[in-house]
Order: sequence, then C-alpha cells, then structure tokens
Amino acid sequence: MRVFVCEFVTGGGLAGAALPASLVAEAALMRDAMRADLAAAPEVGAVLLAADARLPLPGARLIEAADDPWAVWADLARQADVVWPVAPETGGLLGRLVRQLRDAAEGVGARVVAATSQAIEITASKLETARCLSAAGLPHIPTFPLAAAPHWPGPRVTKPDDGAGCEDTRLWPAGAPLPAAQADGRLVAQPFVDGIPASLTVLTRAGRTRVLTVNRQHIRVDEGRITLAGLTVGALQDTDGRLSRLAAAVAAAIDGLDGLFGIDILLTPDGPVVVEVNPRLTTAYAGLGRALGLNPARLALGLDETQPGPARPVEIALP
Repeated sequence: MRVFVCEFVTGGGLAGAALPASLVAEAALMRDAMRADLAAAPEVGAVLLAADARLPLPGARLIEAADDPWAVWADLARQADVVWPVAPETGGLLGRLVRQLRDAAEGVGARVVAATSQAIEITASKLETARCLSAAGLPHIPTFPLAAAPHWPGPRVTKPDDGAGCEDTRLWPAGAPLPAAQADGRLVAQPFVDGIPASLTVLTRAGRTRVLTVNRQHIRVDEGRITLAGLTVGALQDTDGRLSRLAAAVAAAIDGLDGLFGIDILLTPDGPVVVEVNPRLTTAYAGLGRALGLNPARLALGLDETQPGPARPVEIALP
C-alpha cells in the first residue's frame, strides 16, 4: 500500500509566500507523526510526500516557488492507493484540497481519507457549525456575524468565521467596543463562556464514532490575543460517557465527518459545550500514538479495529 500524506503548509501550499514559523512548526508536528506511524505500519509499503523546497525532506517531491503545488499533489495522488490530506479550513483550502485530490484519486481507484465536501463546508464556517448544532439541540457557543452581534453584558470573543485554530482570535472585556465589521463579513462574535478548554480526538468509521482521547488545551491570552500554547493529549477521562455521547451526536448532526477529526469543547459546570468542529486531523495527533500505546494511523486507515484503553497524558508544547 502506497500512502500519500498531503500536508498543505509544509507540502508546498505556501510556495512563493512567507512561511510563518509557528504555523510551520505545528504543521510539521502533525506531518512527522503521520510519517512515523505510517512507516511503522506493516501494511504500508511507501509513504509519498511533497515538501516546500525551503523545508526539504528526504525522498519528498520538492516544490519550488514557480511550481504549481496543486498539479504536483494531483500527480502524487494518482500514484497512491490511499491519500491522507491535512490543510487549514481558512479560505476554503481544506475543501478545495479534498475535492481536487478526490478527482485525481478517482481515476486510479485510490481512497481519500477525509470528510465529505458537505461536512467540510459546514464545519469550515463557525456560523454554519453553530446553526447545525443548534438545529440538533446540542450545546454550543452562540455565534453571530460581527455586524449582527447582540449586546452581551460580559466579555466577548471575535474570530474569523473560517479561521483554523486560534487564528486572529481575540478576547474583549465587558463594555469594550468590538472592532468595526469588515466589508467581507469574515469576523464572527461570541459571548465568552467560562470553562476548561479541551478537545476531543474522534474517530468515525463505518458509521461508528469513538472518542480516542480527551485533551486539555493550554490557552494563552496576551493583550486580548488568544493563542494555543500547547496541549496535554489524553489528560482527561470520559468517566461517565458524556463526551462520547456528545461526539456521536455531533457526528450524527454533521453528516459526512469521517476518519480522525477534532471537536473543541469547554467543560463547564453545566456540562460540555462545543466551541467548533475540525473536520480533519488536529495537532493532538502528534501525541496520539504515545497516549494510546498503539498506532493511530492503522486505526484511521481501517487496518486495526482495536478498542484503545485509557490514555496516558502526553504533553505537546507549541511555539
């Protein structure tokens, strides 16, 4: 089996543009964990990779500034049996990548490990995600376009509707004026919800949804700017099954989520509240194998049906 790992940031998606150090570091963590896990899987004969020429990797197809990365990725997809894409949702990148890789893979019968285009479209928008969760009666943070945000009495949060991670996410104190609405309407506003920041690493295959780990997120707030400083994979346990039920309900509400994906939540005194859904592999993957004591790539590709036991905590620091 030949597996093409198509990681957007390190794999040439920013060829000819600046390479933000923090973004590259986080993307490389995921890519390298995927490479290592696939290399350790006996069913995998080769791992295919593309790499930005400024970030060379042995054996990878290098992409220079003048190259068309989409054409290179399509060519590599046609050489693979399985294609595993990872990209930020920002600007529709993940959706475009999955669509183009599926088009390329279809002609050779390769399988793309990703959510459906419809599920990606919903979860790439915080507004659409909130509407979908609301329709299903699931606990979530109320989300509004910035120009239509209610006058909440407490602190508020603004972020891009299609942002990935903590991109341009800011905390505004109670009473502080929010920024002016942008012409493109990209920013959304939410009331600040107090709780323990956490995330669920979830696996859905063949209609079955399982929470693999419950991760504690380490959030930093610096002059209102919210960033993810790191996380502890497997830090928390789903002792009463509430989080597993929530993950299954989210997967049922957003049809088409498949493979490994993440659900960001807040653990409040009244129960878990969904912040957003990441329809792709997340940074927690970098510690997933060590936390579970097994190979998560084999789980994601359907090569292992083992039910993982309780996870052990694994720390991941981010720059």
